[in-house]
Amino acid sequence: MSLPYFDAAEVRASLPFNRAIAAIETALRTDVDPEIDGPRLFAPAPDGEFLLMPAVAEGYSGLKVATIAPLNPAKGEEKIQGVYLLFTSSNLSPVAAMDGAELTAIRTPAATLTAVKNIAQAPGDSEFTTTPKVLVFGAGIQALNHIRAAKAVFPEGTFSVVGQRIERVEALIEQLAAEDIRVTRGCHDDIGQADVILCVTSSPIPLFDGSLPADHAIIASVGQHGLDAREVDPTLVRRSEIVVEGHASSWRESGDLIPARSVEEWKEINPPNLKDLVNGKFKRASGKPTLYTGVGMAWEDLVSAVVVYEDHRSTNA
Repeated sequence: MSLPYFDAAEVRASLPFNRAIAAIETALRTDVDPEIDGPRLFAPAPDGEFLLMPAVAEGYSGLKVATIAPLNPAKGEEKIQGVYLLFTSSNLSPVAAMDGAELTAIRTPAATLTAVKNIAQAPGDSEFTTTPKVLVFGAGIQALNHIRAAKAVFPEGTFSVVGQRIERVEALIEQLAAEDIRVTRGCHDDIGQADVILCVTSSPIPLFDGSLPADHAIIASVGQHGLDAREVDPTLVRRSEIVVEGHASSWRESGDLIPARSVEEWKEINPPNLKDLVNGKFKRASGKPTLYTGVGMAWEDLVSAVVVYEDHRSTNA
């Protein structure tokens, strides 16, 4: 029996953002624990590197094999490519393969908006607006998909984008207009008025002055991983309530957090992780923005891949 392969279009068809977010929430409310997720593994490759992300669960286990080729964009080729391999956990037999880049492009914003949605719904002194102003930093595929995911969560929200290259911003705006999602060009002057700020860039340095976001704002920084890269500055980190994707992954890879405070300090503070958040163990503090940081985790790939595979099984049963 040949191993079924699901291409990018099939992955997208199985994972509209409302469904992808719901799958992550369900997993976090049941058996997923981000703290037992294994670290990602890097290995050298010609003009780049391999990235391996294994994950295990009761029913299925999986491995994402991605390549990162920094020279590719200059040649008109993709910087990140990959394949996801899904196995049954009972006997470790492979049952499916699928487009790993598309899976990543969907699960990342799904995880981010799971956090933003649940922060917005968390108890606090005032209710979060149902018509938020969403400001996005970045104009690549993750910016595109984060806006799509944010539109699914906040259908009455307004959206603007800040990017370094005007032509990429305009292309993003045009593409989303074809999907009936109105997006405008934003600027740094919009930071203080934004209700949600999504940082999805490859910038190794902070994108803005951390004193600028409003006290009620929700900021998500998910574009970078590694202790030598950060999208937000220590000012924002220190003035914010913090929610992390996972504790271990953050102490290992979050350049947003570690320069602002030491690992020992963060362990003492013990901010809620994504599972705590989804299970109602977070309350918004008045007079403080909330900052969510994520580096991308293997369990998110596995949860998403299972949705794609189970769709195939039900269709062909």
